Amino acid sequence: MKILHVESGKHFYGGARQVAYIIKGLSGLGVSNILACPIGADIAREVSQYAQVYEMPMKGDADIGLVSRLTAVIRSDKPDIVHLHSRRGADIWGGIAAKLTQTPCILSRRVDNPESRLLVSMKYRLYDHVITISEAIRQVLLSEGVPPEKVTCVRSAVDPAPYLHAVDRTAMRQEFSLPDNAIVIGIVAQLIPRKGHAYLIEAIKTLSREYPHLRVLCFGQGPLRSQLESAVQQKNLSDIIQFTGFRTDLPKWLGGLDILAHPADMEGLGVSLLQASAAAVPIITTRAGGLPEAVLENATGILIEPGDTHALTAALKLLIDDADLRHTLGSAGRKRIMTDFSVETMTLGNLDVYRKVLNHSN
Repeated sequence: MKILHVESGKHFYGGARQVAYIIKGLSGLGVSNILACPIGADIAREVSQYAQVYEMPMKGDADIGLVSRLTAVIRSDKPDIVHLHSRRGADIWGGIAAKLTQTPCILSRRVDNPESRLLVSMKYRLYDHVITISEAIRQVLLSEGVPPEKVTCVRSAVDPAPYLHAVDRTAMRQEFSLPDNAIVIGIVAQLIPRKGHAYLIEAIKTLSREYPHLRVLCFGQGPLRSQLESAVQQKNLSDIIQFTGFRTDLPKWLGGLDILAHPADMEGLGVSLLQASAAAVPIITTRAGGLPEAVLENATGILIEPGDTHALTAALKLLIDDADLRHTLGSAGRKRIMTDFSVETMTLGNLDVYRKVLNHSN
């Protein structure tokens, strides 16, 4: 079996990391892999020994030329299936390229934002099957008219190994200029509106009066950085909230957090939450999208309603005050990751869909 994977993300964020897991896992099972990605994409380096890599221009939704570039790869390498892992034009143009070459095509859907029924009725004709990374996303597609037999949930995974080690607390304090008695809250997300950074800033403004030793590390980059930094300055929180940028060494520090906050308005599943659970960090997140699948309420973390800053503040206060509860939730989260979100389970789930599609097309 030979699979052409199309991933349009240039940085090694959650989605691209999942694609790398799948490619490596499939390679170990004897599946041949091809990857089409943007020129200079981080994932090319990560999977070079597991896949034939084609770097090419991928300019987004208006890049109709992507059809001819992908068609050329399909005709030269003759994959059994085209697996489209991302949007930004890769979904539509990749689907058209697969249709033109009469190659079975699968789309991975990683977001839970709704689409119009008209768009769905046109777009999803391009795909033989759709894989969603959470049951919540699957339900969105079903509500929009995609037939249930055409949609399978295969949840995202995390390799727990990098997150199982003990964190050097002294090194962490030095790296991020933290006081010895700091309670450290982290948020690991792109700096975009739906991730909820603004809610966390509001909550910290309230809590900082009672907990002067509170510190917040914002891991990630994105277009909102200057706006969020301005908000932090205006609220006199610059000594408390720190923007670290995108860190390739995140596994080295994640387990040093006391709490992970992820007050997102929308989320497909939340890979950073799986990573935090692997690192035994308790989580506060919302009941949006697939987040309740990533975090079990009152078992591995605390769930609140999206946009509820008061509830976020109360949940943070509860965990700040209760070290035993933090430990209990974090330990339960790690145990769950080891069994329910393994890379092997995700790889086999994708492979099962491939086989189903190929059997149906023969």
